[in-house]
Formats: sequence, C-alpha cells, structure tokens
Amino acid sequence: MYASDSILIFIGAFLLGSIPFGVLLAKLFKLADPRTIGSGNIGATNMLRTGNKKVALLTLLLDALKGALPVLFVSCILRGGPALEAVALLGAVLGHCFTPWLKFKGGKGVATALGGIIALHPPIGVLTCFVWLCVAAVTRYVSLASIAAGFAMVAFASAWLGAHATGLLLIVAIIIAYKHRPNIARLRAGTEPKLGAKKDA
Repeated sequence: MYASDSILIFIGAFLLGSIPFGVLLAKLFKLADPRTIGSGNIGATNMLRTGNKKVALLTLLLDALKGALPVLFVSCILRGGPALEAVALLGAVLGHCFTPWLKFKGGKGVATALGGIIALHPPIGVLTCFVWLCVAAVTRYVSLASIAAGFAMVAFASAWLGAHATGLLLIVAIIIAYKHRPNIARLRAGTEPKLGAKKDA
C-alpha cells in the first residue's frame, strides 16, 4: 500500500472514532449530557453517572466498535497487515479523544483502543483486558487499570507484532495516559475515587 492509502485509512478511522456516541445516546434517551456531569467525559464510565446502566453499556460497546470496525476493514477488506491495522486503530482512538464535533474534546480512548486491539490481534486483546481486570481488582482504580492496560498492550505487541505496529500502539498508550492527567494527579494526591466507593454526601 502507498502512503496515501495509509492517510486515507487514518482519516476514515478518525472520522468514525469521532462519533460521540455518549452525547448522542444521552440525547436519544433524554439523559443528562455527560459533558455536564461527573468528569465531563463522554465515555461509558461517566455515562454511568446518568443513572442508566443499559445506556452506559451501549456506549461502551459502540465505543469499542469504533476501534474494531476500521481495523477489521483493513484486515478483511483491504488485506492489510498489522502496521496498517494499527494506523486505523490510532486514527479511531484520536478521533474519539479529540472529536472535532465537540471542539476537539472527547473520551479517554480506553474502550476504543480495547475494541481495536481485540480486532487487530485477539490474544493481545485478551491479555490486555486481563491486565485491566487484574489491576482494577487489586487497586480498585479504574484509571490506573486503564493506563496499565495501555502500556501492557504495547509490551505484548512487542512480542507478537512488528516494530511499526508496536510504535503506533505506543502512541495510543501515551494518548490514553495523557487523557488521564487529572486522574494521575488525584492518584498522586490520594484523592482518586475507587471502584464501587460511595461518594461523600
């Protein structure tokens, strides 16, 4: 494939990733705009704060599909290799995190990245999810689990995929960590809420 093909794939994946399903579903089901509550994030975790678990789950699935579909398109239709699939994954994550329809604000990219890596390389996807679950279970910090899973994905990719694909996935992990900057600050200060913990009145 030519460089122009990679650019077109990246743009297409970016546009798909930029669809703000959290905001659209909130409007469809007449829920609070996720940008106005909690962390202001448009992802599934903040959608839980609307009080509708089914919509939060639907947001999670749709955000994951934003990462999986462009990767599957490259793999199954274009017959591209891991490097080109990683270009699609990166485009989708960037689109989700910096959607132009919301003034280049968006989610944190975790669900989109997980959906993409499961489609790109299922064993890496399963192991990445396992790392997320283990860190979340031990620490009860969703943010820490998400950051750890992102860099674990890169470590697994270095063993199975080529340098180009691994490098692109490293950028994905860095983006996820960057979007978690407020969480990192709270983790350092000891004020990050734990999974399942009740908020103070």
